[in-house]
Amino acid sequence: MDIRTTQRMAWDRKLAKGFNTTEVALEFGLLTAEIGGASTAWRKGLPDFGEELADVAIYVTALAEMMGIDLQSEVERKLNKNRERVYVRDERGVAVRVRDSADG
Repeated sequence: MDIRTTQRMAWDRKLAKGFNTTEVALEFGLLTAEIGGASTAWRKGLPDFGEELADVAIYVTALAEMMGIDLQSEVERKLNKNRERVYVRDERGVAVRVRDSADG
């Protein structure tokens, strides 16, 4: 399944269940709670960690649909942009971006 299909399915589920489809701030609050759930599952080594991550992805894709954003295109564009970025490690070993492309 691609991101675009996931985005549409998440939105259709929201419509079918009568969930929020207009309040962006509410969606960010709910997304934050889902991220907290994923963090807790990871920290405690719970078997539902993957399911919690799926919840985060579902909320993000539905939020993109709410805002009229083609998330698949945005993710593809951002991955390409990140691929071209050049990083070096500083004295602490932290990767620091020095250029947006390998060419200059």
